[in-house]
Amino acid sequence: MRRRPSYAVFAARSVSRLLSRLSKTRNILNSGQREMSGIEAALLSSTMTLRRRALAQLRWTDADATLNVSVALRQRKASLPNAYQSAFTLVEVLVGVGVMGIMMVSLYAGFAFGFNQIRLAHENIRAIQVLEERMEVVRLLNWDQVVKLPSYIPTTFRAPFYADNPTNPPSNNFYYTGTVQVTSAPLTGGETYSNDLRMIRIELTWPSGQFVRTRQMTTFVAQYGMQKYVY
Repeated sequence: MRRRPSYAVFAARSVSRLLSRLSKTRNILNSGQREMSGIEAALLSSTMTLRRRALAQLRWTDADATLNVSVALRQRKASLPNAYQSAFTLVEVLVGVGVMGIMMVSLYAGFAFGFNQIRLAHENIRAIQVLEERMEVVRLLNWDQVVKLPSYIPTTFRAPFYADNPTNPPSNNFYYTGTVQVTSAPLTGGETYSNDLRMIRIELTWPSGQFVRTRQMTTFVAQYGMQKYVY
């Protein structure tokens, strides 16, 4: 009869098989680790290569940008003296001179017109003042002095423009020439009091530049007016 192996032999064989299987598994794991290490090394190498290429490209881009900026600055510096030395053309100068001439002529005409208006206003004010002075003299006369004494009222008179210093007036002084007219009242209806009413007109003329200007003032004097009761 064949002898059956003992339990110890069977356990030893089982342990031996298990150890051999563990050894094979370890070998497989070691080979896998080696393959993973190789893949990791390849990936790391690829990453480093891409990084180096990106850095190189960035350096080239920065260098190009710096070069472009440097060239632009040099061109700008080179063009600045030309801009400072540039000037207007003859046509532009003529147009500018023409515009300036029109502005100066307009300005001069405006000043001349303004001063002329101020001068004319002063002349009119002085003329009205002279007329009122003569009218105040007429207001003080009675009926006999107006009608029965024709020479009592002067028919002509003169008054200076500058009343402050008539004996030694300025060089631009001139004189107002006035006339006094005593006539019958312009009545056309046959009024019974026509012989008791007179019209007095005072007219004033004076030279103003190239023109002769005129102002006049008119009043009426009655025989039985206010002056009869006052005087």
